[in-house]
Amino acid sequence: MAIKMKHKKRGSTMTLVLMLVALVALTAVVVFWPVDSTASATEQDDVEATTLIHVGDVAPDFTVEMFDGSRVTLSELRGKPVLLIFWATWCPPCRAEMSHLQQGVIDVYGDRITVLPISRGEERSTVENFLQRMGYTFLVGLDPEQEVYRKYATNYIPRCLVIGSDGVVDYVGVGYDETVAEEVRQALNAAL
Repeated sequence: MAIKMKHKKRGSTMTLVLMLVALVALTAVVVFWPVDSTASATEQDDVEATTLIHVGDVAPDFTVEMFDGSRVTLSELRGKPVLLIFWATWCPPCRAEMSHLQQGVIDVYGDRITVLPISRGEERSTVENFLQRMGYTFLVGLDPEQEVYRKYATNYIPRCLVIGSDGVVDYVGVGYDETVAEEVRQALNAAL
């Protein structure tokens, strides 16, 4: 019996040592893994490759069903700038941009611009729950099959476009942070 106990103890100790070695190796890999200085360039290339509409292009026309049941056609909005945003409820940067939308854009620009946030690839019920939970009252478009989105891009959200009163794209941004918010503000000011 004593022999079994000693052998069992050795197995437990060996397992513990192996686990510790694996943990140290994993930590070393994470800490000392070389940073690829081209990663951001590669990522930017990928974003660019998925972008179908660029600054200077005429924005592709579409009609989208809004959350309230109305329908909006982009070409009918000509005459004032449009802020078009593709977003989703599951996307953290999208949620940050939506939070900024009311106070940072709608309250600042009022009816001088049209704000058109379009939920990409989600069902009405998902969007409804999100809007109610967050307390948003602005109108949101629904693009559950991504038919509108695919006219502008093939991947990555949030995507934000400032479309001039003439229907020409003045700004395209992907992602959301303070820099993007400032770029959007500048593009909107220039479009007015």
